Amino acid sequence: MVQVGQYNTLKVVKQVDFGMYLDGGDSEILLPKRFVPEGLKPDDEVTVFIYHDNDGKLIATTQRPIAAVGEMAMMEVADVNPSGAFMKWGIMKDVFVPISQQEQRMKAGDRRLVRLFIDERTGRVTATEKIDKYLSNYELSVAEHDPVDLIVYQKTEIGYKVIVNSRHMGVLHYNEVFKDLVIGEKVKGFVKHIRPDNKIDISLGTKGYLKVPEEEERILMLLRTNAGYLPYNDKSDPEAIYAFFGMSKKTFKMTLGALYKKRKITFTQTGTKLEE
Repeated sequence: MVQVGQYNTLKVVKQVDFGMYLDGGDSEILLPKRFVPEGLKPDDEVTVFIYHDNDGKLIATTQRPIAAVGEMAMMEVADVNPSGAFMKWGIMKDVFVPISQQEQRMKAGDRRLVRLFIDERTGRVTATEKIDKYLSNYELSVAEHDPVDLIVYQKTEIGYKVIVNSRHMGVLHYNEVFKDLVIGEKVKGFVKHIRPDNKIDISLGTKGYLKVPEEEERILMLLRTNAGYLPYNDKSDPEAIYAFFGMSKKTFKMTLGALYKKRKITFTQTGTKLEE
């Protein structure tokens, strides 16, 4: 079965003047000529995104939408009408948000965080701002120290609420953040702690020593491109470290320690010196 609002790998059935028809099981699905990859021919397979056109027919595209069904993303409102709003989807068609699925009435130019789903009545891809009902911490699919994909959801008194792997809600405390985050921004992190009530504390980046090898190379490159010296060491301010290196002070100190043990750097009173 073809999955609407998802990527599907389908076989080319035949070529016509205006594109190619793909095997959609119960029916053939048109891949318009403008989206046909060069060299594609009948009996080949091609990965396409499937959606309904304005006439309700299934259509294929090799364009990549901003989000697929089940995913969340920030999207811009292109137009509104008495029934709802249309959001820019990144493909030839906009995605519809009924008024009943809006937290506040949308207007053109707004940017809102939405989740895509299949409307049971129409079978079409639809967007909703009412994301909470899709999130639950009742049964967790993550454990402490797991790497996770995050979407910044809300700003609170203690930190940012973040959506974890599009399934759970977590908290990124302000003392774990050294840059401004924007609602809807997608970032990488890891599960720092899971509380007895299944509340999840999140940290940005990747867990501890997993980051060190890649960060070693980055610090060495920065030293080489700055005449072998950088005015940062393990006593530098955390905000200054994050602003320049894009890493926490904890990771920075672990990385410097690893480089020092390998005798690739030495420390001065004001910074770090390359010893290669």
